[in-house]
Amino acid sequence: MSIFNSSSSSFAGRMTRAALLLGAFAVAVSLFWQAPAYSEKSAAVAAVPAPKLDEPAQSGGGAQSGTETAVFAGGCFWGVQGVYQRVKGVSRAISGYAGGSASTAYYELVGSGRTGHAEAVEITYDPKQVSYGQLLQIYFSVVADPTQKDRQGPDRGTQYRSAIFPKNDLQRRIAESYIAQLTEAGSFARPIVTTTETLPGFFPAEAYHQDFLIHNPTQAYIAINDIPKVEALKREFPDRYRDQPVLTSVAVLAH
Repeated sequence: MSIFNSSSSSFAGRMTRAALLLGAFAVAVSLFWQAPAYSEKSAAVAAVPAPKLDEPAQSGGGAQSGTETAVFAGGCFWGVQGVYQRVKGVSRAISGYAGGSASTAYYELVGSGRTGHAEAVEITYDPKQVSYGQLLQIYFSVVADPTQKDRQGPDRGTQYRSAIFPKNDLQRRIAESYIAQLTEAGSFARPIVTTTETLPGFFPAEAYHQDFLIHNPTQAYIAINDIPKVEALKREFPDRYRDQPVLTSVAVLAH
């Protein structure tokens, strides 16, 4: 499949929504210029606390490499990837598909909402620098609105669901404990609908999706929906933010 085959109805729909949103955004800015740019956290009633349960300090799940991986889905993978590419301790963040089979892990098919996949990002990180729980705190704070079911912002469909795909039992316990903690604390004004799901496999997305935010910061959809998330990461997690993002290697994209 050509990497330039971006004419699917899902991709075109996202671009059309972006153009419409840009017009609405300009009007909103002129009327409410004093309002904060970041609106995805509107469901949160306070700063999202750190998880009480986390992986042991300086653990190393990948014994040889000293790295671990996490897979999160939180709407369009452009923004999710763009945020984690700027987190200290993350060595790679790949946009892809999780929750379905390899045979249907292609953008045109996933966009139908019938393959079981979610647009997701696989994050490779050094647990000596950033823990799984800290990645989750960033997820619930600036990446996704966990109260939106089968959607994020302007995107609708199960492929845009808020979901965590644990790679092992410890990650599952941390994720489920954290969701329970946030629910008990009343951290969000509406119920958390983020799911923890089994990971049949993670399948990298087509090359034209990789590093999309980095290469297209002024593209309408990115500017409206995703750049504010990166700005929120810098503002809310200054110790975890880095200016220079880590880029995706095309060598890992074949599937």
